Amino acid sequence: MTKEVNLIQKLKHHFGFDTFKGDQEAIIRNVLAGKNTFVLMPTGGGKSLCYQLPSLIMDGTAIVISPLIALMKNQVDVVNGMSEEDGVAHYLNSSLNKAAIDQVKSDIVSGKTKLLYVAPESLTKEEYVEFLKMCKISFYAIDEAHCISEWGHDFRPEYRRIRPIINEIGAAPVIALTATATDKVRTDIKKSLNIMDATEFKSSFNRPNLYYEVRQKSAKDVDKQIVKFIKQNSGKSGIIYCLSRKKVEELAAVLCANDIKAAPYHAGLDSQTRSTTQDDFLMERIDVIVATIAFGMGIDKPDVRFVIHYDIPKSLEGYYQETGRAGRDGGEGKCIAFYSYKDLQKLEKFMEGKPVAEQDIGRQLLQETAAYAESSVCRRKLLLHYFGEDYKEDNCGSCDNCLHPKTKIEGENALLIVLKAILAIKEDFRTDYVIDFVKGNATDDIIAHKHDKLEEFGSGEDEDSKLWNPVIRQALIAGYLRKDVENYGLLKLTAAGKRFIKKPSSFMIVEDKEFNDDEDEEMMDGHGSALDPELYAMLKDLRKKVAKKNGLPPYVIFMDGSLEQMATVYPITLEELQNIQGVGAGKARKFGREFVELIKKHCDENEIERPEDLRVRTVAKKSMLKVKIIQSIDRQVALDDIANAQGLEFEELLDEVEAIVYSGTKLNIDYFLDEVMDEDHVDDIFEYFRESDTDDLNTAMEELGDDYSEDEVRLVRIKFLSELAN
Repeated sequence: MTKEVNLIQKLKHHFGFDTFKGDQEAIIRNVLAGKNTFVLMPTGGGKSLCYQLPSLIMDGTAIVISPLIALMKNQVDVVNGMSEEDGVAHYLNSSLNKAAIDQVKSDIVSGKTKLLYVAPESLTKEEYVEFLKMCKISFYAIDEAHCISEWGHDFRPEYRRIRPIINEIGAAPVIALTATATDKVRTDIKKSLNIMDATEFKSSFNRPNLYYEVRQKSAKDVDKQIVKFIKQNSGKSGIIYCLSRKKVEELAAVLCANDIKAAPYHAGLDSQTRSTTQDDFLMERIDVIVATIAFGMGIDKPDVRFVIHYDIPKSLEGYYQETGRAGRDGGEGKCIAFYSYKDLQKLEKFMEGKPVAEQDIGRQLLQETAAYAESSVCRRKLLLHYFGEDYKEDNCGSCDNCLHPKTKIEGENALLIVLKAILAIKEDFRTDYVIDFVKGNATDDIIAHKHDKLEEFGSGEDEDSKLWNPVIRQALIAGYLRKDVENYGLLKLTAAGKRFIKKPSSFMIVEDKEFNDDEDEEMMDGHGSALDPELYAMLKDLRKKVAKKNGLPPYVIFMDGSLEQMATVYPITLEELQNIQGVGAGKARKFGREFVELIKKHCDENEIERPEDLRVRTVAKKSMLKVKIIQSIDRQVALDDIANAQGLEFEELLDEVEAIVYSGTKLNIDYFLDEVMDEDHVDDIFEYFRESDTDDLNTAMEELGDDYSEDEVRLVRIKFLSELAN
């Protein structure tokens, strides 16, 4: 009993707490007993105390290996701040000069330093290894231990070298700690560190205060949704994660343009800027950080109220870690992710050129993320299952799928087909292969294995093909199937699965969500009722009048889609008008005045409250590609040469040039037309567009006949729009 009182006394003395959280006390006792320890504890669970307190009690110096330089400094300051003298905790990394390194060594030798934080790269330096060999090491703590595994969300090759270095410095107990690890990653960590005998402490991954939601991502209105959400949560702290630095910069600019206190954060910014931004966020001088995943690893801000994923993450572990930065104080935490199948394809494309094994791992992790996004099952249940935890509730009441449940359908027969198929192919294949097999798709792989000859091949071809993914995913959650840990992803039957084959019973499932990826639909589709038909008719009349006055076809003034958007968003200034698709600064100045005056008058007369949330100010995209194209045309570089220089097909270049002129920028391509086209052809096509009431390419090709190529018609249309519309 005395030992227990002493531990509480030590906790109170060093950290000022009266009680331990969760498994902390049991973990610390295990470390004090000199045993290898494995700790799986979600963000905010108090992992650092599990090695900080025993280091202060034990003889010698504990070495903490961490990849986060910012976090090291923060934790060293915290520990030293609680001690009566400096030097109880130190760090060794690339940021220190020689004098500082000598001071650290001196404090360790004198026995003053109980806790030494080291980056894995520093640990491998010969001078440090030689020095530490002479020191008494109490134990090694490996923080962010998932970095050891290629299956972890933040694999770092230097982590693989930790065990050999430990052997060189001198054996001592090891405590490995991580906030996210699947069974596969856990096994990897223990093998790599040679601690298969470690006592495991696994806390629940459930964060009951977090709300999870996945939304359809449409390139045309995702910024608008984000601005609207932040305005509805005004004054609250939030983090938005994007995959690219470019998107981070663009989105931060859009938020600032909409009077939201936001700043970008990514590894491309200098350390001073990053440090200032982090401080501004902690001190609440800004509300929102738009960041790549480089942000937040070491940040300890308890009241982050929302985490938005602009792009779907590369792995569910990464997603869990990032959403885990919301509501660490137990208060509200909203986690919203935007998902589109196109983003998934983009991420797969990024993997090309990497080693085959790495691509294979990356694709499987992506499939898990896609499964999470597309499934209609409780998101909490899915997440916890991924981390090997069974969530018993049927409805968590705090995710989009539980708040808006889909009707369940009977999946007994489909499950039976899947289970028999997996047995027939000897439980040796992954989901995609199994689905092809039951659907009867004779892929090269299936033919090579001669599985197309099996009786079960094509046994599910009469079922709806959309069923197979949800059936397999929900069979995993229900415990009829499991994924092999060693050879990750291979589907195996559990005892329950084998019993089901002998005695099938009802298996109710929910179908996956359908994500529509039509990027070309008008921005206001789905908001049809928002269109003001009376205003739209008035705008069309005004366009006809302006077109007649200028001797131009109406579409040259503004396209139909632009008018539809005006009749939904109600822009009343030339600045707001430029946020309408197809309206650039030039076009707004040339034709816009009468249109915004008409809209303002209509709003005043009908007491229309303009939808604030739809009037999102966009930021002019300073796309380098567009700038380069405009500059090259100004220098009269041949268009095919511009295409080659920018690595584009000629048709792709024309797409870019059309986008530039449609948004109101004037381009003179006469120099190129003089080279490649007959003058009479140019005049004929130009005249056609002057008299036509549409700029549609297919209509033009039909009307003009076979004498003109599609490229010629597009080129003259660019000249026509540039000269007359801009």
